[in-house]
Amino acid sequence: MQADEAAASFEPHRGALRGLAYRMLGSLAEAEDAVQDAWLRWQAADRSAVRQPRAFLIRTVARLCLDRLKAAQAQRETYVGPWLPEPVLDDEVLTPEVASELADDVSYALMLALERLSPLERAAFLLHDVFDVEFGEIAETLGRTPAACRQLAARAREHLRAARPRFRPSAQERSRVLQAFVGAVARGDLASLTEVLAADAVLYADGGGKTAAARRPIAGGARIAEFLLAVQRRAPRDLRFRPAAINGLPGLVLSVPGRVIQTMAFEVREGRIAAIYVVRNPDKLKHLDS
Repeated sequence: MQADEAAASFEPHRGALRGLAYRMLGSLAEAEDAVQDAWLRWQAADRSAVRQPRAFLIRTVARLCLDRLKAAQAQRETYVGPWLPEPVLDDEVLTPEVASELADDVSYALMLALERLSPLERAAFLLHDVFDVEFGEIAETLGRTPAACRQLAARAREHLRAARPRFRPSAQERSRVLQAFVGAVARGDLASLTEVLAADAVLYADGGGKTAAARRPIAGGARIAEFLLAVQRRAPRDLRFRPAAINGLPGLVLSVPGRVIQTMAFEVREGRIAAIYVVRNPDKLKHLDS
């Protein structure tokens, strides 16, 4: 009976907890581990003394993630090539219960900008601006004063402002651009592919040293187009792809029979592709295999 009661008071918050952990860690697997640890602590806690389960659980997950971030940052210093978050196809499972400007944003641009923050800045910003936690509670979570937490969040907000696009393209525009991209690649049409890419576009590829991938970002639409067509000519004959929303962006999931080998997410700006985020690290694609 106690287990049923614990689950009944925990499960309504699981999605928000997973969303916080993913934004903190950039990994669905690690986010699930953090949420599971929070569940174990919730089972063992004196729940009768907890007046606000959501606040308690968010505070618990934030602390667990801060501990994990220390190890993650050390690992990323030796990571081979660009690091990208694990791709998420169903970003609704990461949405907080509260409505905010950033509630549904897990785009690569935002996630990479979060990576450049200190762990405390990241936590203060996410807790306040995305999960609507009061600074008094944040102070208790981070072991800082409310004023210090306000400063942490303000610094984070300033850093992130430039990373977020000012205008969000419509679904129709995103679809049109993606179709133009796929058609140009399928035809091997260098001119059309270059045209659909912004002149200052950047391609990031995350192979983690475990599979072939560009070790450095590729800058410039013309260079990216040449690179993609060269890769396409060497693609397996049984390669399949399907359109999918990836971290809220238009994207493609590429697979061979039995496993996903790559995802591509496209940031669209002013009718062209401004950035391409390619994840090839097999460890980050396991959850997509079916």
